[in-house]
Amino acid sequence: MRFAVLMDPIESIDPAKDSSFVIMLEAQRRGHEVYTGHPRELYTDGVRVGARLFPVLVGRGTPHFELQEPRNVYLDEMEAVFMRKDPPFDMDYVFSTYILDLLDGKTLVVNDPAGIKMANEKMYPLRFPHLVPRTMVTRSIVGLKAFLEELGGRMIVKPWDGNGGRGVLLLSKDDRNLNSLLEMSTSDETRHVVAQQYLPDIRSGDKRVILIDGRARGAILRIPADDEHRGNMHVGARVESCDLTPRDLEICDALAPSLRRDGLLFTGIDIIGGYLIEVNVTSPTGIQEINAFHGTCLEAEILDHVEQCVNSGKKRLRL
Repeated sequence: MRFAVLMDPIESIDPAKDSSFVIMLEAQRRGHEVYTGHPRELYTDGVRVGARLFPVLVGRGTPHFELQEPRNVYLDEMEAVFMRKDPPFDMDYVFSTYILDLLDGKTLVVNDPAGIKMANEKMYPLRFPHLVPRTMVTRSIVGLKAFLEELGGRMIVKPWDGNGGRGVLLLSKDDRNLNSLLEMSTSDETRHVVAQQYLPDIRSGDKRVILIDGRARGAILRIPADDEHRGNMHVGARVESCDLTPRDLEICDALAPSLRRDGLLFTGIDIIGGYLIEVNVTSPTGIQEINAFHGTCLEAEILDHVEQCVNSGKKRLRL
């Protein structure tokens, strides 16, 4: 088979942690042809969707990749296209999903571009209010301060389109910087933010659960550094092994029908203290860490599902 992986430049990734890398490695091990390129290289001639792509060989050595000469490729000639560009989920990202929408029914796209557009990673959990901590989404500073009082004087504020813990603030009503921080986070009330109840359980870790076709397939715990409130690996969180609890499985079971309906085959959800925090659909990470702790091969499970879809003639993930 021929697979295209749309992602950040391959020379910029960490092969010891990157999920796209092991997906390509597993595809190559199975004898498939793998191509890579940035979503900015997407185009349409009004009839077909194409991209300027590099045939690529990947490996665990140094360097971890070998690019061949780029070529213009029509994506309907690929068996599957993996959309794996890291956030931010900006208008360039959104526009790339509009182009990929034109492949609907012609080539399998993982995750489905329409599903990605519907599933903002901070907002998607709010479809399940019984699973999330108390939350307010607003640009009003007065509203945010009132919510802070309701929560007892501490809360988390984060940008709706952020990633990797960037811009996530732990606010206290006694902080003399409070007004300034709210002005900055809302850009003087011109941008909505997500405000949530602070969960002290973050000190015990932020659990990342990987779901494949709506099924929980493993988890890791990301423990914040002593001087941090964020459980993101990008900012120094320590990773530990953990098991899935009954509450974790309850959350996954509740999400599964929506994830399948929206064509979100490969997702990573974040859970703190038994509450759903985020649903990551663009380029979830964590499968290499889960594999190392639990002896799994999650990239093989992803490719098993993709191959099954292709062999059965299924060209869209949405139900």
